[in-house]
Amino acid sequence: MANLRTAIDSAFWDQNISTTQTLEGTARSCPGDPFPLDGARASRALRIQQLSLLRNGFPLGIIPSFSPALHKELGSFSLQSLLLKPATSNWWLGIVGQFRPKKLISAIKSELSNADEWELPVFRDAAKHFLDKSLYSIGLWTQFSLTPSSSLILSTERRGEKEGNRKKLMFFQKLPNHDITLEAAWPELFIDHKGKYWDVPESISLDMSSLASESGLRYRFGMHKNSGCPQAFDAADGDVPSSLMPGLCTKAAFSYEKSRDFWRQRETAEDVVVKTDKGIFWRPSYDARLREPHAAISGVIGGSCAAWFGGGGVCEGSQGDGNISMTCKKRSPFSADLFGSLCYTFQHGKFRKLYGDLTRVDARLDICSASALTKRIFNTFRKSVGKEDNSLSSPRLNLIFQQQVAGPIIFRVDSRFLLDSSLGNRSPHMEDLMYSLSYSMRLLRSGKVVAWYSPRRKEGMIELRLFEF
Repeated sequence: MANLRTAIDSAFWDQNISTTQTLEGTARSCPGDPFPLDGARASRALRIQQLSLLRNGFPLGIIPSFSPALHKELGSFSLQSLLLKPATSNWWLGIVGQFRPKKLISAIKSELSNADEWELPVFRDAAKHFLDKSLYSIGLWTQFSLTPSSSLILSTERRGEKEGNRKKLMFFQKLPNHDITLEAAWPELFIDHKGKYWDVPESISLDMSSLASESGLRYRFGMHKNSGCPQAFDAADGDVPSSLMPGLCTKAAFSYEKSRDFWRQRETAEDVVVKTDKGIFWRPSYDARLREPHAAISGVIGGSCAAWFGGGGVCEGSQGDGNISMTCKKRSPFSADLFGSLCYTFQHGKFRKLYGDLTRVDARLDICSASALTKRIFNTFRKSVGKEDNSLSSPRLNLIFQQQVAGPIIFRVDSRFLLDSSLGNRSPHMEDLMYSLSYSMRLLRSGKVVAWYSPRRKEGMIELRLFEF
């Protein structure tokens, strides 16, 4: 089924969204924003771990990606590679490099076409373009296993076309029934529900979350601190999300999840073992999560409360060549709300055969804020219009379509529709869309290589997604 954890994770600060704007390959979704696309959630494996495995399947270990650059002459196409990864039993270090070839190719082509004769000085001048630092980006990661249940990760990266480094610290502690996570970044990259990126100069969070239980109950609580003025990553327009403004926040959330099958065709021993003239072969599903045809309905309901101390209001900052003043909506010092999702899933096929053995549809209705929705309905009956448009007040319908192409290859479309009657003939209308092709690997049970593209963000990349259970 579509990932129902999105509901509770959207209230906190550690929901990673796949992006090509950082070498880390992730950006945080803005806390309290409408739930992101299910297909946009980043892999649980670190990007450097993904590259370590992906390079075995690409020529020279080079993995391509597609993302808009701050300077158009650099082009959108880039190449990434794992340059170094020494390791011991409880420590490893990795270095990742990225190269944008468009500007280099254009500069060399122009240099050679303008030369009257191909002499040594011409080639020397052309070779100097390789030293342009804006073409290159480099990132370094290191992890220490402090105990069998705790680890520390440090990372830093530098993009050639931007000033300054991006640094991050992550500490993980596993408990019998909980996970504790401490994260700090300077700066941290966030993405809002409109697809715009924001850099927060300093972001620190401490979070404790319960593990999934058979009862379906999950809860989380933690603290988060933002410092400095949020800056638009690539543009100066748009309102700053209030959750990114400076201040200290304490938050708690809980959710209860339940699922019921209308029908399900259980996997049997005959499905896994195939007898042929050449012998008996083990042939499980390409993906353990897609092995049983079924129709099911599932839902999650939960609540959250937050208390803010300080910050908010107006923030002075620098963007581009001049100073700008950024404002955000007034932030309440205390808030509490309910949220929920309802999902229907239909799957045909067992995803074992080479062709025509998987068609799957997920339809998920999200209510991001019960209080905002109730207020909008109340204003509708009163025929009054609120002073501000609240993006959380409108339900959203997420549709996920998956179709087997051939063997372990699946074509997938994630779409999100905004159900808002106040927009007249535009309701409902598509708010976001993402296409992807995935190659499932049987040996990893639910591991897969995913190539995705987002028309809204004009980004695309190749990921290795593991631990999807």
